Amino acid sequence: MRRSPVADGKRILVVDDSPPTVEVIVRNLMDRGFLVWSASSVTEAIRMLESATVDLVITDMKMPGIGGLELVRHVRENFQDTQVVMITGYPSIDSAVEAVKSGADEYLAKPFTDEELLSAVEKVLARQRLHRPDEPLLDEEAGSFHGILGRSEPMREVYRAIHKAASTPATVLISGESGTGKELIARAIHYSSPRSSARFVPVNCGGIPEGLLESELFGHMKGAFTGATESRAGFFQTADGGTILLDEVSETSLAMQVKLLRVLQDGEVFMVGSTRPREMDVRVLAATNKDLQTLIAKGLFREDLFFRLNVISIVAPPLRERPEDIVQLSRYFIDKFASEYDLPAPHLNGRVEEALLQYPWPGNVRELENLMQRLVVMSPGEAIKMPHLPKYMRFTVAGERGLDRTLAEVEREHIRNVLALVGGNKTQAARILGIDRKTLRQKLKRLEG
Repeated sequence: MRRSPVADGKRILVVDDSPPTVEVIVRNLMDRGFLVWSASSVTEAIRMLESATVDLVITDMKMPGIGGLELVRHVRENFQDTQVVMITGYPSIDSAVEAVKSGADEYLAKPFTDEELLSAVEKVLARQRLHRPDEPLLDEEAGSFHGILGRSEPMREVYRAIHKAASTPATVLISGESGTGKELIARAIHYSSPRSSARFVPVNCGGIPEGLLESELFGHMKGAFTGATESRAGFFQTADGGTILLDEVSETSLAMQVKLLRVLQDGEVFMVGSTRPREMDVRVLAATNKDLQTLIAKGLFREDLFFRLNVISIVAPPLRERPEDIVQLSRYFIDKFASEYDLPAPHLNGRVEEALLQYPWPGNVRELENLMQRLVVMSPGEAIKMPHLPKYMRFTVAGERGLDRTLAEVEREHIRNVLALVGGNKTQAARILGIDRKTLRQKLKRLEG
């Protein structure tokens, strides 16, 4: 059976309460090279849409409870880049008109042939590509975009966001777990923007003591405080004409947040000890590994500053949600460290690659990089085999375990085992564990801490 020319990396969600119908559609589309998931209800479909990127939804019109028309409206108003094909066993002109009015891109009446289904799918996905004339250029051979590696759809979504953000002067909030490459995204925005010839200045707000942060950011005048023997420019002055990244902006105090808000509103900074503001032409990007809206609810982050920073939002996906990129990243880091240490580059065998894909990577790309560095040093020029991997990544027959472990240790082991079992899919893991994804995310944060 021929592979569809538009199938590469495209993700399709099939929603129908009829298992035989779902089975036929899923099998036919997978045979043509598409990545396909299924849901038996609109409620389940919405949960899946919120946890993964989907290019196309194929939904039945009539289903118990919430119907397909409601799902179409939900997709149209919440996922603008997702296409929709409506199918129904009750074809009529009125139902077709209603489907199109709700936002469906195509309409199929049951029974339909495999070729009719494929034709509708290819048509809407080809149209989706046309609706993105400003698609950023990915170096397919290297699988990179402005130095960021990855061909997966979650990363392509990031590239599209970078491409759009680079063309505007608006502030950008980059969020994501530790080790996901937030600074790389910020650099890509700067170096693909009209400011690329000016400076990019990253500032780790969490790494500067609170008492020094204002002076470091805005500079100080001679005599402003004990030890200020001369005037010195701050990071904002250094970035004038270019871009500043406020990394870990969530670590700033409420008092500092007020001052940052003033800079964003007025485009001016006050050096410590000065009564006159200085105008600054600086593009501001911010990054955080914490949920700022949760901090707002706790009174730890100003809502007005959040809105100023969050004009454009980019989420760096965790490594476990982009497994297609793991082997590519591993080989890149192996070659990098082998060259850096002047050692022969080891290679990964098939079982090791499979283990890397199954591991949930709580430390994300940074953890993967550290592991590859260790493997290059410990096994130069050899094939990297399973015994070379850390014990927690290898299969172990469960034996007698002592009863002297804490409940937290048992929980940590069980969660990691379940995540490894489902290839890092948090939705499936949460279902197995009997908790929701939010609770699982909170537990993972505690485990990483």
